[in-house]
Amino acid sequence: MKKGWQEKSVGDILQLEYGKPLDKSDRKPNGRFPVYGANGEKDRTDKFYHDKPSIIVGRKGSAGEINLTEKKFWPLDVTYFVTFDESQHDLRFLYYLLTMLELTKLAKGVKPGINRNEVYSQVTRVPPLPEQRRIAGILDEAFEGIATAKANAEKNLRNARALFESHLQSVFTQRGPGWVEKTLSELCDIKHGFAFKSEFFADSGDFVLLTPGNFYESGGYRDRGEKQKYYSGEIPDSFVLSEGDMLVAMTEQAAGLLGSPILIPESGKFLHNQRLGLVTKNPGVPWTNEFFFHVFNTHAVRKVIHDSASGVKVRHTSPTKIGKVIVAFPTSLSEQKQIVAKLDALSKETQRLASLYERKLAALEALKKSLLHQAFTGQL
Repeated sequence: MKKGWQEKSVGDILQLEYGKPLDKSDRKPNGRFPVYGANGEKDRTDKFYHDKPSIIVGRKGSAGEINLTEKKFWPLDVTYFVTFDESQHDLRFLYYLLTMLELTKLAKGVKPGINRNEVYSQVTRVPPLPEQRRIAGILDEAFEGIATAKANAEKNLRNARALFESHLQSVFTQRGPGWVEKTLSELCDIKHGFAFKSEFFADSGDFVLLTPGNFYESGGYRDRGEKQKYYSGEIPDSFVLSEGDMLVAMTEQAAGLLGSPILIPESGKFLHNQRLGLVTKNPGVPWTNEFFFHVFNTHAVRKVIHDSASGVKVRHTSPTKIGKVIVAFPTSLSEQKQIVAKLDALSKETQRLASLYERKLAALEALKKSLLHQAFTGQL
């Protein structure tokens, strides 16, 4: 251990004090002081509960999330706030210490919560106060640079996705000759999936049970990895999907999911589950699934589908309601295929850029962890 450093438990360094409820009548949008919940500022008030800068630790809900506070603040009862001996420890050093400990990993329960005694039992190394301040200063500067780089990468990621979205919308607003408008019910049939019995759900198997979790909000199939659901019971033949089949989500189990389409990537492996609509073209209709996949993904169509849904806790739509949606399309199959080729090429480039920026964001997070590790092992 580096000279002057001491090994201590977190409970010997700081205390986690309970927050307190604040009546709604005391909450004011333009209040003088911040009101902190488990994951940051939730409101404002003209009252304060503590009058020194501190660190808020989420106690319930967003358990383990941490935030630095202003001088005077009100911590709600779903939080802890930190008190400590200012003659022995530096506030920002303690903030980085708690960041390094990744307290979210200590959260337990259906509504995640953290027991402060478990936080207290964590063991770390602490240098004298002047060294704490020096380390905190280095981390402040480094993390500011990382935050700027992260913001730029996130902006570039949004721009890459917006580029494709903009081009997609332009295809359907700047129509050429030969385009017509019809309701989806005139063009296709949408069939409900099968209510597969939950007693046969499995963590592995030959048949993937599709759920809303397999739909990207922006459309497209995604593998859920360890969260993937499989089915081991008896399967009706008509509910085993083929490559290229198109499904549309008819439930809002994720924000913006309603109307999101996917194309099945492989035959004989995926099951047509309830709340997912199988879209099949009507006889004689100039239709390619690949083109109408993009039709379903346009903002205008998704909005109408979303607005058609009803329900209190979870909103749903139906094949009949989706069938009323009016869509525009070229009657020429060759034109549909040309549009698909251009959109697919742009989508591929967008995905390449998105992957690049996502890797950069992951690298920045790894850099933060590396710096924190160096800081608390005396290597800075």
